Amino acid sequence: MIRFVRNSFRLITMARTLARHDALFPLDLVPGGKALAILARLTAPFSGGSTLPKGRRLARALEELGPAFIKLGQTLATRADLIGDDVAADLSSLQDRLPPFPASIAKRVISTQLAAPFDDLFIEFDETPVAAASIAQVHFAKTPDGREVAVKVLRPDIAVRFARDLDLFYWAAEIVEWTQPRLRRLKPVETIKTLEDSVKLEMDFRFEASAASEFRENFKDDPTYYIPEIDWERTAQHVVTMERVKGVRIDNVEALEQMGINRTELLAKAAAAFFQQVFRDGFFHADMHPGNLFVDANGRVSVVDFGIMGRVDRQTRLYLAEMLLGFLTRDYRRVAEIHFEAGYVPRNQSLENFQQVCRSIGEPILGKELADISVGRLLGQLFQVTETFGMETQPQLLMLQKTMIVAEGLSRILSPNENMWNLSRPLIEEWMRENLGPEAKIAEASRQAGSMLRRLPRVIEAAERASGVLTEQGLKLHPDTVAAMRGRGGKGGGGGIFKNGVLLWLAIIALTVAVVLK
Repeated sequence: MIRFVRNSFRLITMARTLARHDALFPLDLVPGGKALAILARLTAPFSGGSTLPKGRRLARALEELGPAFIKLGQTLATRADLIGDDVAADLSSLQDRLPPFPASIAKRVISTQLAAPFDDLFIEFDETPVAAASIAQVHFAKTPDGREVAVKVLRPDIAVRFARDLDLFYWAAEIVEWTQPRLRRLKPVETIKTLEDSVKLEMDFRFEASAASEFRENFKDDPTYYIPEIDWERTAQHVVTMERVKGVRIDNVEALEQMGINRTELLAKAAAAFFQQVFRDGFFHADMHPGNLFVDANGRVSVVDFGIMGRVDRQTRLYLAEMLLGFLTRDYRRVAEIHFEAGYVPRNQSLENFQQVCRSIGEPILGKELADISVGRLLGQLFQVTETFGMETQPQLLMLQKTMIVAEGLSRILSPNENMWNLSRPLIEEWMRENLGPEAKIAEASRQAGSMLRRLPRVIEAAERASGVLTEQGLKLHPDTVAAMRGRGGKGGGGGIFKNGVLLWLAIIALTVAVVLK
């Protein structure tokens, strides 16, 4: 009851903020939302409608509501199936900026976390942060050995604020799932769980440091793509220190022109790096807005801020590659088959009807000029129309789709007449040959066969144990079962016993194998 009262009051407060920005439409998803919207309009100091698109209005309201709502908006930007393409596109540019907290607090956090006097850690510290976001802020500094670094410090009390807001999100999502069966497929509670997991990782900077270290290792031999080195001695749960990178923001076209940087070549480098992250490594930077990408005088791209990372397992990468290849070659039947094979669409649905849906999505997008083709938008529309076919939400693909849209938006800033996927086409074709060609399929079959052979001794051992137990202790069966094995009323003779006995042993062996292979 206390939770109900607390969250109801907070929901009303949130609705009044939405009303001030004329952004009450998300309440349509909440039971009683229309009545709540009327109440909010009556009590909120708002004079009339806004001329801004509704996604922009919602973004402004979320920024006012605070850090957790900003993160929620960024999560919703991946859910075009929930809020529509236009609103999702507007939320994808949601600015994660908040007023900075005092440098004196940052210094105290650093000293406490690193268990050392501040002056022993840094000989210079810029008290004006270079960036201040919902989770943390960043200061430039210099270590006693003369290295220039960037120090990221967690906002004080941010964990408490997030916990309070996440409880509200869970409460609302649970109500939606309970009262709106048609929306359960969209997994609102699981969406909030994904947000919570992401925020927990983001608020422990040791995980960010680890992600940066792994990312750096993946690109250690790439001279065109640079990841700064982590200073592990000055990194803890609420502080992360890394090498400072220098350069101009990748979307500063004027500065790039003055530096003599070929923007098409720069886009090709960035596109190749993104493709390698997703398909080669299955580990990608999921916050690739221009503020996290810098270009130096040599045209090298440097990446910062590793708080939000995404992973895609090998099987999902293969599925994604085959699906995209099917769309690009307009083989819509193969696209449909892949969804059924991956288990994303239930087997009881019509393959032919799903093929028709895939065509309706692919043709309008692929019929455009090459520079205007958006793979991210294609995926977004695919996820949006799958409700009819019972396709469940795939969180890892939603994060990837959001990242694709951001990357494609950046590519149009750098070189409007080029398509990032076409520039990275040689890499795509090579990867597909290596992973989807006949040799790759033979190698995959060999790996699976090898795995089964390695498990075979365990299967035999388990079967022998089961046989031993049956021999020593016997198998107690219900009288009706015994009668059934003998045939109806004992008729059928030994043949019935033999046949049913074989079936029983097959069932025992199958159960043993299933347990071992689980």
